[in-house]
Amino acid sequence: MVLAQEREGAITFKGNPVTLLGSEVKVGDSAPDFTVLANDLSPVTLADTKGSVRIFSVVPSLDTGVCDAQTRRFNEEAASLEGVQVLTVSVDLPFAQKRWCGAAGIEHVQTVSDHRDLSFGEAYGVAIKELRLLARAVFVVDKDDRVVHAEYVSEATNHPDYESAVEAAKKAL
Repeated sequence: MVLAQEREGAITFKGNPVTLLGSEVKVGDSAPDFTVLANDLSPVTLADTKGSVRIFSVVPSLDTGVCDAQTRRFNEEAASLEGVQVLTVSVDLPFAQKRWCGAAGIEHVQTVSDHRDLSFGEAYGVAIKELRLLARAVFVVDKDDRVVHAEYVSEATNHPDYESAVEAAKKAL
């Protein structure tokens, strides 16, 4: 078993430095592959989303205020972004994600769970070692699986730069 790279103090969570597992993904990199679970427990990989521009909206937990707002915001944006898939990635259980989406009226974002093995978290360098949560981040991947936008939010309780992510997705169309 290969141990993931550890990046101590890469971000803070409620003001406390935390360690992120995995390498930092940068603009221009090939998007790393991953396997997460859809709400019906079926696997979802990078290849399953190929052929469209993707926004990966990464949140610690849908049951928190900023994560809720982030997912709702990208749901609104996705309604007018034809040709763009938006996936919200968290370690929430698929059942909880499905329940939350139903209660929140989320129709344009697909929630996927990384709870099983932190595949996405380690591949994109967003797994928080101390908490087994994912750090808040946004990645935009073009149709050719190239990363065209990468934002690691320095304080996990802050919002990402929504406008920059949406603009990067539009440019990648």
